[in-house]
Amino acid sequence: MTFEMLSKPAKTDDPMRGLAPAPVRVAQIVAVSGSQAIAMLDGDVPKGDQFGERRIEMGALMKIRTPDCFVVGVVSAISCPIPESEAEPQNQVMIELNLAGEIPVGEHSQKPAFNRGLSSLPSVGDSVYRTSRHDLELVYSQPGAATIDVGTLYLNSGVSARLLMDDLFGKHFIVVGTTGCGKSSAVCCILQSALKEHRSAHVVVLDIHNEYSTAFDGMAELIDPSNLHLPYWLMNFDELTVALATDDEYRDAEVEILGEAVLASKKRYAAAQSRRLRDPGVAIGITVDTPIPFRLSDITAFIDERLGRLEKTQAVIPLRRLKGRIEMLVGDPRYGFMFANMVVEDTMTEILGRLFRVPIDNKPVTVINLAAVPAEILDIVISVVSRLAFDLGVWSEGAIPTLLVCEEAHRYAPAAIDDRFMPTRNALARIAKEGRKYGISLALVTQRPSELDPTILSQCSTVIAMRLATERDQLVIRANTNEGAIDLLDFLPLLGEREAIILGQGVIMPMRIKFRDIGSAKCKTSAYRSFSSAWKEPQIDSDMLGEVVRSWRRARKA
Repeated sequence: MTFEMLSKPAKTDDPMRGLAPAPVRVAQIVAVSGSQAIAMLDGDVPKGDQFGERRIEMGALMKIRTPDCFVVGVVSAISCPIPESEAEPQNQVMIELNLAGEIPVGEHSQKPAFNRGLSSLPSVGDSVYRTSRHDLELVYSQPGAATIDVGTLYLNSGVSARLLMDDLFGKHFIVVGTTGCGKSSAVCCILQSALKEHRSAHVVVLDIHNEYSTAFDGMAELIDPSNLHLPYWLMNFDELTVALATDDEYRDAEVEILGEAVLASKKRYAAAQSRRLRDPGVAIGITVDTPIPFRLSDITAFIDERLGRLEKTQAVIPLRRLKGRIEMLVGDPRYGFMFANMVVEDTMTEILGRLFRVPIDNKPVTVINLAAVPAEILDIVISVVSRLAFDLGVWSEGAIPTLLVCEEAHRYAPAAIDDRFMPTRNALARIAKEGRKYGISLALVTQRPSELDPTILSQCSTVIAMRLATERDQLVIRANTNEGAIDLLDFLPLLGEREAIILGQGVIMPMRIKFRDIGSAKCKTSAYRSFSSAWKEPQIDSDMLGEVVRSWRRARKA
């Protein structure tokens, strides 16, 4: 079978149905330089034909006939060196091609297959042809590899856009785009497509805007502050210091006191457990980072004991402030999921099982709604979940491959240096650099890639770029993309809703696609409130406003 045979009409009772065009030469190579080639079009620029082919335009896929193969290239520029005029009509239209791969033919291939890279380059005089739907299917499919269908190609809406599942999920990916372009819908589409055939997945979604709660048709464990249990003792010491210590001249003293108090409290709890279980190993090797329970009452008792030994000098200020911070967190209902004054029990196994779906119990996804989590502790919650995911991967030796989806990633892993974000950024950076060894992967979603930590961004092997209007954000994506078809990124400001350019290891080759429409009921959008409809009729009365105020004061949604 030759490559040309893929374009022959399919056998059918209807002589017109399924008919595919024969290969049509449209240009001739006139220059080759490295991975680029220039061709001159034959006659006028093709306008398409009865088979629905697009005219030759930016991003189009072309094939160049060489003695051993068809070289596949992407149109990166179109120009007319001498503009046409009535007096002197010109037909010298030039196209520039970024060479992407090849399809061996004839004696060199028993079965057509697309390969990235080139074994032989085109030369001057080689013919350039349009690609048909069959050609596109051959180029963008990968027989034998696990792929997921997420939409259609921009080049031909009849050809499925498929992503390489293992490379996409196993090597981190990022979805970027301005507000309203469909980032959340794209993530939902990717996850839903993967879950169709992979019901034993482990996916954790950090849902900042409560957009994913209805996206998975009962396949998700829904967690929000009302049913979240993430006790303070699961924090490591860095996270505890961010939560409890102030950021002024007394910080060092507070951190020192907190370290001593936490270690003493953990040893006290471990010793009690050791006596109860008659297992002396429980209390061995305890550090401030060991994830075992301890009581906040023991911390305050430690502080009180120190206060009782000190005179009224400046030395008591760090102790009092630390105790006051603990009492404030315990008494604030907004922090109840983490600091509630409850009986301390070792529930680490149950907490990990619920967060990371062990057992799966027909719910492979955990959606953690963080919309109502106080901003001053949001990054700590994300840090704890991210670090637990990594540590679970390490101690299970990769037995639980987990995808961590981070919405609005630039908010809690920013490029700007800020000590308040260090634990969260460190947790995500550790996953980005080492997570793939332990089956822990990141899916970052952001509208401002320029504000995301560059170390974390650089580890994303696949970029799903949706509409980006800001030049600074476009430059960051370009700088982190090593692709011959990087010219496709010129389209970023022009992409429509649900359209994306995908580059990197998660695709066979760079492509422009349109994600499948999953429906508004599947994934809530972050679209703005409609003023034109809301202002026509009264939407709220005094009774409703009173209920809003009561809920506001209870720090709880009605």
